[in-house]
Amino acid sequence: MTYADTICAIATPSGEGGIGIIRLSGAQALPIATRIFQPHRAGAVRSHRVRYGHIVDPDSGAVVDEALLTYMRAPRSFTCEDVIELSCHGGAMPVQRTLALALANGARLAEPGEFTLRAFLNGRIDLSQAEATLDVIRAQTSTSLALAQAQLGGWLAQRIRSIRADLLHSLAYLTATLDFPDDEIEVADITPDLERSLAAVQQLLATADQGQIYRQGARAVIVGRPNAGKSSLLNALLRHERAIVTPIAGTTRDTLEETANIGGIPVVLIDTAGITASEDPVEQIGVSRSQAALATADLVLLVLDSTQPVSPEAAAIATLSFAKPTVLVWSKADLRGAAPVPDLPFAHPHLLATVDTSVVASTGLDALTAAITQALLGGAPAVAGGNVYLVTNPRHRDALARASARLTAAVQQWATLPPDMIAGDLTAALNALGEVTGDVVGDDLLEAIFSRFCIGK
Repeated sequence: MTYADTICAIATPSGEGGIGIIRLSGAQALPIATRIFQPHRAGAVRSHRVRYGHIVDPDSGAVVDEALLTYMRAPRSFTCEDVIELSCHGGAMPVQRTLALALANGARLAEPGEFTLRAFLNGRIDLSQAEATLDVIRAQTSTSLALAQAQLGGWLAQRIRSIRADLLHSLAYLTATLDFPDDEIEVADITPDLERSLAAVQQLLATADQGQIYRQGARAVIVGRPNAGKSSLLNALLRHERAIVTPIAGTTRDTLEETANIGGIPVVLIDTAGITASEDPVEQIGVSRSQAALATADLVLLVLDSTQPVSPEAAAIATLSFAKPTVLVWSKADLRGAAPVPDLPFAHPHLLATVDTSVVASTGLDALTAAITQALLGGAPAVAGGNVYLVTNPRHRDALARASARLTAAVQQWATLPPDMIAGDLTAALNALGEVTGDVVGDDLLEAIFSRFCIGK
């Protein structure tokens, strides 16, 4: 692969739609486009202007489709190269034929993420912003979108580069004392500078657990006896009728998975078949899948019918959740009236909250949402307002953790180790931080990151 090529790809999803876009980037983008695009009116194509015309096969003269051509001259484009976008009708044939004409006239099909990769290589964005571009595309809640947009705006890169600048100053002092031992270099204690850099790294690192939950989401499994109200709870949290609800026990015979926005966190809710002994082979498979879902869950919503004493069967189901963070949901509060909830015949070792609910009366659902949010965030405050400056990427978290470890070692051993060893710790910390922004990066890392992008972005 050479980045001197002119690349092209379809930039819109497959299928029928109102519009389909073919994007070209590279030195030959405009010449290729003018060979296959015939403008309605004669005249030069101007940068950042839209022209109306037709896509035409230059060999046969056949008209493929009506189209709009948008030209963005380098460096005022996303890739910092000449970029052309051809907007056709959104059917499969117009878009595919236009792409084929671009390829036949000198363009190369883009690799996954190659447009964004070129933006990074050409200095348009740093590596953390490139990854944020993918997060924007994949965001499932308004909160995860706001976090991705903030990172795309460059806040993390600015913080990282500020820390690196301070560390470089400290490393320069150490290097000078090593390279020029006979010169009269004033002795200085750089411990306060290192401590300040370490505190800044740890401040970023402290947001990573919370940030990753908002970015990656979580899995919450709803378990309980048949007819305890699990499917009704799923529908209430989703705010639409997804699961079939009847008074007949065992209506749900398989797991159902749907994603809900709970406190800004994309939570995959898993409604399970009621866990009970059964001779029915279909029910047995459902129970087995329920237990498998329980094993992979980040959080358990244990649903108990508040109108009945907790049966030995319900208590046995509860024990299956003992290894997981759990929120106890008392169901059917509207039918219980003023009576208290039943006594629990067990002590749950990881019970985080207990919520009394009624799906029919719509009571307790806001409290349950808050309890789920707090359980997933580990007690950290939920994102609110403009507080969207969290580290969300596992790769960034790993790099910050490595930088923190090396800076901690440098601070603790400053008085006992020779300068060259302290310099080694600082260099390692600088390199780790540089991995976040792409100031220190290898081809293997770039390939791993950009291979997750779709073609056309």
